[in-house]
Amino acid sequence: MIPLRDINPTERFAVVTFVLIVLNVVIFFYEVVLGEVSGDLFVYAFGLIPKRLFAPGYPVTATLTTHMFLHGGILHLAGNMLYLWIFGNNVEDATGRVRFILFYLLCGWCAAFAHAYMNSDSLTPMIGASGAVSGVLGAYLLLYPRARVVTLIIFGFYIRTAEIPAMAVLGFWFLLQFLNALLSSGSGGGVAWYAHVSGFAAGVLLIGLFKRSDIPFGGGRRMHYL
Repeated sequence: MIPLRDINPTERFAVVTFVLIVLNVVIFFYEVVLGEVSGDLFVYAFGLIPKRLFAPGYPVTATLTTHMFLHGGILHLAGNMLYLWIFGNNVEDATGRVRFILFYLLCGWCAAFAHAYMNSDSLTPMIGASGAVSGVLGAYLLLYPRARVVTLIIFGFYIRTAEIPAMAVLGFWFLLQFLNALLSSGSGGGVAWYAHVSGFAAGVLLIGLFKRSDIPFGGGRRMHYL
């Protein structure tokens, strides 16, 4: 299942979500322009390296944040930005712009620490917005579980779009991440599964502290239900 858009209007344009997407895209193309060698050095300098994270004197706060804006390829970038655009605007609407920035970063930090803990001897840099975006998905699930999500369904030669409740789309997404985390070493195939799972959990646990008081769990104002 690939979400294409949600049917859940916002009260105002999601400025922070838009800026985050632009930053990620610009930095990715900067990586590309650097070339293979310089690009790799850039990733090792600003990516999160688990073994170094807990080393004395390591600039923890810097790479905990910078790794979220690096991506390993166009599909990696496109997938993260698609999910951020679909679900981030409503979460930003529910929290307010300033609080959304902090919420996004906190989810990314939680995801990074979880990945580093599960791969403490790894010198492979972790990059990508997946952890922070996973937090956004967790928040959206609690806030708008019944919001309709236009989803592309591909099953062999069967391809069609359908409107599916966010609870089903995001629940299925989380189940895949959780199962992959259990069946792999945590970063099987180059994917930081534990970062996805922990980022999502962080979003679920933290959104209550960041959402506006007039936005209830289970469906905010101007919702479209199934």
